[in-house]
Amino acid sequence: MTGIDKAAVENLLKSFIDPNVATDLVAAKAVKHIHVEGDDVGIRIELGYPAKSYLPELKTKLEQQLAALPGIGKIQVDVGFNVVAHSVQKTLKPLPGVKNIIAVASGKGGVGKSTTSVNLALALATEGASVGILDADIYGPSIPTMLGLSGQPDTVDGKAMLPKVSFGIQTISIGYLVDPDQAMIWRGPMVTGALQQLLTQTQWDNLDYLIIDLPPGTGDIQLTLAQQIPVSGAIIVTTPQDIALIDAQRGIGMFEKVNVPILGLVENMSIHICGNCGHEEAIFGQGGGLAMAEKNKLEFLGSLPLDINIRQQADSGRPTVASDPDSRAAEMYKAIARKMAAKLALRARDYSGKFPNIVIQNT
Repeated sequence: MTGIDKAAVENLLKSFIDPNVATDLVAAKAVKHIHVEGDDVGIRIELGYPAKSYLPELKTKLEQQLAALPGIGKIQVDVGFNVVAHSVQKTLKPLPGVKNIIAVASGKGGVGKSTTSVNLALALATEGASVGILDADIYGPSIPTMLGLSGQPDTVDGKAMLPKVSFGIQTISIGYLVDPDQAMIWRGPMVTGALQQLLTQTQWDNLDYLIIDLPPGTGDIQLTLAQQIPVSGAIIVTTPQDIALIDAQRGIGMFEKVNVPILGLVENMSIHICGNCGHEEAIFGQGGGLAMAEKNKLEFLGSLPLDINIRQQADSGRPTVASDPDSRAAEMYKAIARKMAAKLALRARDYSGKFPNIVIQNT
């Protein structure tokens, strides 16, 4: 009795495509261990992105495929995930307490970028990650309202701020520090300085991901922020409208200029579903986001509907993923979040924390 061939198990795993990374488990370096003893097989799969809702499906499908091997005996499949730090711009150092920073940007305002940012942050947390969100829109901070938060953050020593927490995610915003009715009449250098303080003087607690909701546009402020913040990746939010797509193209160009990898593009408000009759209508056009992603050879992370519930839930301080986690919209956000994190997982890792510091001493 020869038993199961280990190569057959490896070939099976090479043929198993992970839908979130669109590649096989071996190429994605997710196969951590294969153990074959006679007819018995054990494998350990470790994804590089949070995927709590996908793991049961992954385990079942792998068990089914392994069961099809001729003469297979006992099957042991262990699945999990581990989020590691990924590299940032060469001139910058990673932020303490934060493994990965993902910037969410749009070329223009009014495309639902902040709503998307908040729900993606909540989706990553739902999938098992430790997540924070930084509201980088100094002129028009909206994250406090969307998360139902107000009041100044606590401080430890009078200098460092503790992030405010809502629905399990850590947050900081200029909106916690100024009166809601106060106009921020600041020039560009003051804005970038304030943002740097929010970023570096907040005691982030062991985050897998920090989502930065960038202000809309691609001007000097956005470019400076993209150059100064140690970002592992970025996503672009657009709508199908031609004018939004034109501005989104500028956003793509901005990140390419500062060597920040774009993880993908999200098309918001892609279709309107009538609350009365259920009729679906692409009132802002159709297919523009996908065409733009293909043109720029970017990942199309997914489409989101124009849904009154999403707007109402964000305005009331209980975003969709938190208030209605089993809804179709929440599932869309989670699918996009998994793809976004999976795309980042394929990129180069940051090993700066792995190497010891070399100190030369006179003895």
